[in-house]
Amino acid sequence: MDWLKKIPIGQYVSGKSSWLRNIDPRIKLSWILLFLLTPVLANSLWRISTVFVLLLITFFSFLPPRIWWRSLVFLLAFSLIIGSLSIVLPASQSSFELPIRASNEIPGAIVLTRSWEIFRLGPFNFGGISLGPLIVDRRSAELGIKTSTLIFTVIHSVNLMLITTPPEDLVWSIRWFFAPLTLLGFPLEKLSFQLLLALRFLPLVQEELQNLFRSIGVRAIDFKKLGLKSSLGLFVTLGERLLSNILLRAEQGADSLMSRQGLWLSSEQLRSSIVLNPKYLWVNTSSIFLLLIAIGLRCMYGTS
Repeated sequence: MDWLKKIPIGQYVSGKSSWLRNIDPRIKLSWILLFLLTPVLANSLWRISTVFVLLLITFFSFLPPRIWWRSLVFLLAFSLIIGSLSIVLPASQSSFELPIRASNEIPGAIVLTRSWEIFRLGPFNFGGISLGPLIVDRRSAELGIKTSTLIFTVIHSVNLMLITTPPEDLVWSIRWFFAPLTLLGFPLEKLSFQLLLALRFLPLVQEELQNLFRSIGVRAIDFKKLGLKSSLGLFVTLGERLLSNILLRAEQGADSLMSRQGLWLSSEQLRSSIVLNPKYLWVNTSSIFLLLIAIGLRCMYGTS
């Protein structure tokens, strides 16, 4: 029942075995924005390419496999399931419901068959595929690719950043990007510190969820004998207990903040040591260069 501890989703894992930890958090945040924004209005080739790039970064990051392999397998399986459902479920109106006339009845008619093509390689085209009552055409295949790749790209890229970036470095980089808002009187120092507390609070929520799952496993509850109504009541009670425990932790955090008498950590106290260390210059320079290349490739080959 310790699977939440074995899958560190969204939690920073300390160590020095990966070059991802040596990248400037501002550059790392720019890469995350690239993975989050470039799939918008992009073709299927670019979406699949981002997935392969994330897999290559993960495999060659020199992170211990125990950190990422469970979450990676779970996320790949979840993305493939959602993508498969998006492919087989109807994406548009069925063909037998459309009032289609024969093309030879209309003079000068242009027959468009590309919407049924899944893949074209030179003179060969593949599609559509009939699976009993279901038909996989080009539109449903693209929908499945978009759905599965978007889920994997968003979750895995953010998780990869969180497990290799301390919360203090991440908050400092976000504040660095939004520094001009301080000229407008925006309380950036206070909000940055609240974001830091939220990132620190995430493991506490996962710990409370783990404790509830462990309590169910220890009691060996037989849900078949319990019945549907009693099972739903049990899960509602567990949800109430989880919420009350989380609110209790939040109250304890608020009490600790009140003891600080409103003293917030400044941005200089959160500044990363990687920024000031010259031995990480080659890693940051290479990351910026590859980032510019990726933006150029997106503009050239990633459009629909």
